[in-house]
Amino acid sequence: SLQPNGLPRQQRCQHSERRVAASSWTSFPRQLARLRGFKNVKAKAAGLGEGSSPLSEQKAKALESVIKEVNSRFGSGAVMKLGDIKTFIPAATPTGALTLDLALGGGWPKGRIVEIYGPESSGKTTVALHAMAEIQRDGGVAALIDAEHAFDAEYARRLGVDVSNLILCQPDSGEMALEVVDSLVRSGAVDLIAIDSVAALAPRVEIEGEMGTVTVGAQARLMSHALRKITPIAAKSNCTILFLNQIRYKIGVLYGNPEVTSGGNALKFYASVRLEIRVKGRIEADGKQKGINVRGKVVKNKVAPPYKLAEFDIIFGEGINSVGCVLDVGEALGVVERRGSYYYLDGEKVAQGRDNTIEVLSSNVTMRTQIEASIKEVMSSETS
Repeated sequence: SLQPNGLPRQQRCQHSERRVAASSWTSFPRQLARLRGFKNVKAKAAGLGEGSSPLSEQKAKALESVIKEVNSRFGSGAVMKLGDIKTFIPAATPTGALTLDLALGGGWPKGRIVEIYGPESSGKTTVALHAMAEIQRDGGVAALIDAEHAFDAEYARRLGVDVSNLILCQPDSGEMALEVVDSLVRSGAVDLIAIDSVAALAPRVEIEGEMGTVTVGAQARLMSHALRKITPIAAKSNCTILFLNQIRYKIGVLYGNPEVTSGGNALKFYASVRLEIRVKGRIEADGKQKGINVRGKVVKNKVAPPYKLAEFDIIFGEGINSVGCVLDVGEALGVVERRGSYYYLDGEKVAQGRDNTIEVLSSNVTMRTQIEASIKEVMSSETS
């Protein structure tokens, strides 16, 4: 049907909608300008410049006063601005294996909790002893909580640990071990503490009770309570705590991984780095086994990208083969070139085969130092 203006009803409605939309669109900039002008007038009336909030100065004064109040109540540095801190990236301690340093993002983070777990005879204690040796080499103090009562001083000496200056504690119970850790961390004089192992931290209730007495969750509650106390103090004292842990198996698991670490779930959450160590292969010479090839997987890392892999060799009686780690990292970064079975450095042939190349680098300190310097240069350029 036609309307008085000569247009059908539907076309007239569409035409009116377009006209309203166009008028509202053209008037929007004017409305926005009016709103901005009104805000600027209010800001000028409050004595502030354009673009600043009327409450910005009041908020700044209130924030400054509350920071002073909190610091006066709880001590200096309780509350601070992140820009006032010179560096908030934790420093790292070398692990003794260059491949593991590369996977961890520089080494063991200072002031953090680290968990190293894996099957039996996979090299967990060896990795911890190398960490102690590196700390002592830098002039720090290391402590070992030997809950398993199986410390071998001669083997530690071969790995470079200064046994005469090593702090050793062989506790009678889990409570005693964690109290010693708490006291050492609070002193601020210890740089690294290794607990070997979490599974051997037996609660006092379990020790004093009869054999076979069921104490459900006692160790998990003990670890949870201790970690809540130790973690903030370790961060303030810049002390690294290494927890060595064992693997247990769940019963009746048909699908998924049945492996679980002992001591409850608290350590998984409080640890900044979790490293899983497993034996990949055997190292044999003259028909005899002389070592193992170990693969480490960074399951969790709060200070660097996680889920990286690191492989290194552990020689029986000698520890981690650091020269082999230098060769592997040099090959991965392109410092050392491998053509078939031959290794080349700056276009010159070094040796044939990995074992022969390791022997050459072990005897030639100048060449090894040159490779290490080139590796550091490449890593620093990639980081920048």
